[in-house]
Amino acid sequence: MPAPKGNRFWEARSSHGRKPIFSDPEQLWTACVEYFEWVEDNPLQEGIAYQGKLSDDALPKMRAMTLWGLCNFLDIGENTWREYCKREDFLQVTSRVDQIIRQQKFEGASAGLLNPNIIARDLGLAEKNEHTGKDGGPIEIHNMTAEQRQQRIDELLAKRNGADRS
Repeated sequence: MPAPKGNRFWEARSSHGRKPIFSDPEQLWTACVEYFEWVEDNPLQEGIAYQGKLSDDALPKMRAMTLWGLCNFLDIGENTWREYCKREDFLQVTSRVDQIIRQQKFEGASAGLLNPNIIARDLGLAEKNEHTGKDGGPIEIHNMTAEQRQQRIDELLAKRNGADRS
């Protein structure tokens, strides 16, 4: 049976919205440490195949800590995590957790236990090359005729062949 029209039952609530899962930074820190311990205690398993048959044995592989994994473990959404990050009283905990997750990924990738390419991209460590023209300006493109192009190729080949003889 639906509520009667014009009802104001919602005003009878003692509070509006869900109470925060973590009421103080110490509770959040304790829960995050539980996630760190869970990651260490539950490595990924890599199957071993020999002559096309999968062995019952499996090799443990390092599990990367992630913000997604942490949020799933804590049963909160990423937006909720970001709200904790904005709160002055939780800032020390959230900053430390972020630092620990970044360190674990970096060290795992450095030791070859995690895929370095994926971790570098995730941590924003991708190497970037920027190409520019003369004196940092734009790259200039000149159209050449087929004859000019062949002449330039011949010059470069002659220069290389001359260097090979030295």
